Amino acid sequence: MRFPRPLVRGVLLRRYKRFLADVRLPDGTETTAHCANPGSMLGLAAPGAEIWLLASADPKRKLAWSWELVRAEGQLVGVNTAHPNRLAAEAIAAGRIPELGGYQSLQREVAYGRASRIDLLLKGQGRPICYLEVKNVHLRRGGCAEFPDSVTARGAKHLAELGAMAAAGHRAVMLYVVQRGDCRQFRIAGDIDPVYAIAFAEARAAGVEMLCYHCRVDTEAIEIEAPLAIAAGAEEE
Repeated sequence: MRFPRPLVRGVLLRRYKRFLADVRLPDGTETTAHCANPGSMLGLAAPGAEIWLLASADPKRKLAWSWELVRAEGQLVGVNTAHPNRLAAEAIAAGRIPELGGYQSLQREVAYGRASRIDLLLKGQGRPICYLEVKNVHLRRGGCAEFPDSVTARGAKHLAELGAMAAAGHRAVMLYVVQRGDCRQFRIAGDIDPVYAIAFAEARAAGVEMLCYHCRVDTEAIEIEAPLAIAAGAEEE
């Protein structure tokens, strides 16, 4: 996924109301940017952080800038949670996720379960239909990528829905997309959301496949790069 226009470096002044961030641009002016991230952004939203912004192509948009990247622990990290679904679709089409190879059809936001929508529905001749849920990851602690970074009842619901699909005999996959490249493995942040950790364990026991891939991130593009091992007993961390 290439950014449609060059990113502009800035300085984060503060993030507030989840979706707003006051920033300083290179010319010294201050403005408010859109932050497409409903999580806590633990470790990524400290005032003074070096960030990268994308200018909107729509002159009528209320906020002219979107916050895309932040430098944390010397690493560029993607913070826009709207990107992982697109990153996953591109990687599947390019054959960079072997576990999800062999599918010719990919549909987005298909209704299923109890009033839910699956992120990606994969279909292929001679292959079982695959229900694929995608989650964004950017929290890093102790060298490990972790999810979630805040309590997510919605995330636990998604795991339960996938578990029901698996129990009914369908293929169900949870894909965690880590928008950074400096983590040695992935684990569930059970101390942040114990309920999600339980839901993860139950979904895996029901037959949901758990995958995690990290990304190559730079100021020109973000791309799913390679698998990241899921720590044994991840749900107990």
